[in-house]
Amino acid sequence: MVNERVARLNAGLELGEFLKVRRALVAPPESGTRRRVPGLRREEVAALAGVSCDYYTRLEQGRHKRPSETVLYALAEALQLDDLATRHLIDLARAIAAPQRRLPKPSVQRVRPSLHRLLDTFTEHPAFIRGRRTDVLAMNKLAALLLTDFPAKPARDRNLLRWALLDEEARQRYVDWEKVVSSMVGTLRLDAGRHPDDPLLAQLVGDLSVRSEQFRRWWADHRVVERRDGIKRLDHPLVGRIDVFYEALEVTGEEAQTLFVYSTDPGSESESKLRVLADRTRSAPVESASGH
Repeated sequence: MVNERVARLNAGLELGEFLKVRRALVAPPESGTRRRVPGLRREEVAALAGVSCDYYTRLEQGRHKRPSETVLYALAEALQLDDLATRHLIDLARAIAAPQRRLPKPSVQRVRPSLHRLLDTFTEHPAFIRGRRTDVLAMNKLAALLLTDFPAKPARDRNLLRWALLDEEARQRYVDWEKVVSSMVGTLRLDAGRHPDDPLLAQLVGDLSVRSEQFRRWWADHRVVERRDGIKRLDHPLVGRIDVFYEALEVTGEEAQTLFVYSTDPGSESESKLRVLADRTRSAPVESASGH
C-alpha cells in the first residue's frame, strides 16, 4: 500500500508539472496589461476547460485522484495540445488511477531471429531496431559504421540517447546535434508517460540528469516526440557530409520495438558516399570510425 500511495503521488506530480509547463507555452489573450509570467493563468485555463479554478489548481499541485476523460480532452484543447501531447496527458492521468502495486522486474527486450536475418539483408541501407528507453536492440553492419557499433558496446551502453548525450563521437557525427538529441529526450519522455513505473527508465533518467546539463533542461520542458520519418544530417569521418532519410516502422507482434531504415536520394552525393561505406562493410570488419 505504501508503494501504491507513493506511485500515485509521483504520478500526480508528473501530471501537474506537465500542465504547468504547457500552460506557460500558450500565448495569453491581448489584455493591455503586463504579465509577470509567460503563458496563461490558472484561472484562464480553468475557464477554457470548463472547470473551477480550485479543481485545476489541485490538478497542478498533484492533489487530485484523476480527472475524467472529458476534462482531459477539455484541458488538451485549452492548452492547445497536439494529438501526441494529448495522448501523453491521458497516459499521465491513467498512472494516477492505476499505479503499480509493486515495481515490475526490469525486462530485457529480445529481437527475434527472423528480424536479425532481415537486418542483414539490408546491405545497401543502414537499419536498426530501437526498443524501450531508446535502447538499440539490433543493427546491421552499415548502421554500425554510419553511427556507432552499438552491438559491440557493453549492454548498459547500447542506448541511443546515452550515446548521443555523453559520447563526443555523437556530437561530431550529428550536424544538428541539439535538434536531434532534444528530440530523443522527447521520445524518452513519451516512454516515461506510458511506463511510469519502469525502474530501468528511472535509472537512465537519473544518470543522465547527473551527467548532462542539456538533458536536465530538455527533460524539464516535458516535450514529447514520436519519430516516424525525417532526415538526419551527418558528418562522417570517412566520407564527410552525408544526408540520410529515415523511416520508422513498428515491429508487429512485439511491444515497443521500432525498425529504422535509412536511405538517400537516388543519384545524390550522399548515395555515393553511403555506397562507399557499404563497400567497406563487405571488405572489412566493422569498427567505429573513431576507433572505439
